[in-house]
Amino acid sequence: MAKVLLGMSGGLDSSVAAALLREEGHDVIGMTIKTYNYEDVGGNKARDTSCCSLDGINDARRVASRLGIPHYVTDMTEEFGREIIDYFTDTYLAGQTPNPCVKCNREIKWAAMLKKADALGCEFIATGHYARLRTEQGRVIISRAADMMKDQTYALWAVRQEHLKRTMFPLQNYTKAESRKIARNYGLCVANKQESYEICFVTDNDYRRFLRDRVGAAEDAHHAVPNAYHGGDFVLDGETVGRHEGVPFYTIGQRKGLGLSIPSHPAPLYVTGLDVLNHRVMLGDDEDLLSNELTAHSVNLIKYDSLPEAGTRVIAKIRYKDSGASATVWPLAEHRVRIIFDEARRAITPGQSVVFYEGDDLAGGGIIE
Repeated sequence: MAKVLLGMSGGLDSSVAAALLREEGHDVIGMTIKTYNYEDVGGNKARDTSCCSLDGINDARRVASRLGIPHYVTDMTEEFGREIIDYFTDTYLAGQTPNPCVKCNREIKWAAMLKKADALGCEFIATGHYARLRTEQGRVIISRAADMMKDQTYALWAVRQEHLKRTMFPLQNYTKAESRKIARNYGLCVANKQESYEICFVTDNDYRRFLRDRVGAAEDAHHAVPNAYHGGDFVLDGETVGRHEGVPFYTIGQRKGLGLSIPSHPAPLYVTGLDVLNHRVMLGDDEDLLSNELTAHSVNLIKYDSLPEAGTRVIAKIRYKDSGASATVWPLAEHRVRIIFDEARRAITPGQSVVFYEGDDLAGGGIIE
C-alpha cells in the first residue's frame, strides 16, 4: 500500500475516490486547491457550485472528516490568476476560444499536488477523473474510462508523462451511477450533489460579464483597454451588416446572441471568423463552418515518445462533447501537427483542444491554431 495525496474538489467523484483508496488500505491525505478569491470574480456567488467554490472546500473537509483522513487547503490564487485567468482573458482577446480546464490540469492541479506530495512524503497523487491508466514499456498510457458517458480523457491530454507516472485514478473502472451508490453507502454528504459544468471562476456561467468586469478593472488601474473589447462590424459576404459588441464576446459557430435580422438573408447566420486586427466578426451560413483539416501547436504526446509517423490513422475530437471522427495525422516542426479529417467537421475553433486517439488510447493532443 502507498501514501497517496488525493485532490479533493468537494464533489462526488473525488470524495468517492477517497473512500475507495481508504478501502484499498492506502494512507490517504486530502488536498483542496483554492484557485481564486470570490470577491475578485464577480457573478452570483450565492449560487457558486463550481468545483473550486467555498462550498466545495467545506464539503471536501466534511468528507475527509467522515473518512478519517487529514485534509489540507492550498492557496494558489496567485498562480491560478497568472496561469489560468490571464490566459482565459488573453485568449479571448486574441479572437480564440480558451480551454482553461486543460491548462489548469497541467499547470495547476498536477504541479501543485506533486509539490505538496513531495513535502508530505507521498509517493502518488490521485484524482477523481474518469479515465484509465496502464504502463507499457515504461510509458504511462491514458485510455477512455469504463463509463464512456463520463470519460474525461479529452481534458487530460496535456498532463506531462513524468506526472502521470505518479498518478492514480481510483474511479477508472466505475460508472457515475456506481460512484453515487458508493457515496451513499459511506454516508457521504455529497452523495446527492449535482455536477457543475461551468468554468469554476465564472461563477454565474456568464463569460461576457466576466470579461467586461476584467476590462473595468483594467480601466480602474489606469491601463489602456484593448481595442478588441470595443465594438466593430459584422461582415457578411464582404459587406457590413451590423455592429457587434467586441470580438472577444463571440466564438466560431455561434448563432445565438448576434442581435441581427437581415430580411435579404433569411437563413440562420453563424460566426465563421474573427478578425481581431480590424475588429470584425465574420458571418456566414452553416455550410461555411465546414472544414476538413486543422493545424495544432503545443502538442503533448501520451502514447508516443515522438510525433507519430506521417499518415497515422486516428480518431480525433475537436471539443469535449465531440464523439470523434476518423482522421490522419501529419507531423510538423516545433511540436505541431496537421490533422486531415475523412469528412468535413463543423466549427473547428482556434484555441480549443484537438485530441486524437488510437482505439481507446489517448495518443496526444494540441491547441487548434
